[in-house]
Amino acid sequence: MRVKDQVVVVTGAASGIGLGCARQFAAEGAKVVLSDVDQTAGEEATEQLQAAGAEAVFIHCDVGDKAVVDALVDSTVAAFGRLDCMVSNAGIVKGGDFLEFSEEDFDAVIRVNLKGVFLCGQAAARQMVKQGPRPDGTAGSIVNMSSINAVVAIPSITPYCVAKGGVNQLTKVMSLALADHGIRVNGVGPGSINTPMVSAVNNDPAAWNRLMSRTPMGRLGEPEEMGKVAVFLASSDASYITGQTIYADGGRLGMNYTVPVKD
Repeated sequence: MRVKDQVVVVTGAASGIGLGCARQFAAEGAKVVLSDVDQTAGEEATEQLQAAGAEAVFIHCDVGDKAVVDALVDSTVAAFGRLDCMVSNAGIVKGGDFLEFSEEDFDAVIRVNLKGVFLCGQAAARQMVKQGPRPDGTAGSIVNMSSINAVVAIPSITPYCVAKGGVNQLTKVMSLALADHGIRVNGVGPGSINTPMVSAVNNDPAAWNRLMSRTPMGRLGEPEEMGKVAVFLASSDASYITGQTIYADGGRLGMNYTVPVKD
């Protein structure tokens, strides 16, 4: 178990990639704090992990509010005594025509997807520094959930792409700022993942074909697969990796063509 007894916070953990991360950290022996704005779904997900034998608690959190984020870290320490890893996964998406995007929608996405990653990373790092080094001499790790849309762009989700590009740069900046403190900071860049947001294309053959035409592996990724990458980055297996974003995208970013898809 690569992260046995580590205390890990996962934001946006009520469903999708966040829940996949929480499950994988629990399977690898971590004590997991699931955090989300969706109280009901978050508590249900936590109960499922507890029923499977995991040490897990749910803490409600709006990652765009600094006071609430600070309280999340304080509550984590109250529950488990320390904090070893922050997985900043919470995110939202708002779509529309570029010429019609409202300032309110743009701000809402940046607030959660970029500002939230900053606030969670800063609060977690402060706690890790306060705790001092662990037996292995390190202080902890931070994993930021980015996206292939930090690199490639979809104009109908402009603020999402902008925020994820910012997450990549924030990951690099944080890794440099925190290296002397023994804290590693890395990112995960998912491609098309089988979450409620994406799986709707399963019932739309044309949309499915468009999605698969840009996915060399010919399938959606699973949330747990993203969780495995996050666990790797948090573990000692990645002890000399910091400031990097690993793209788990089924081969998409390497393409300069589309893949023919059978009807």
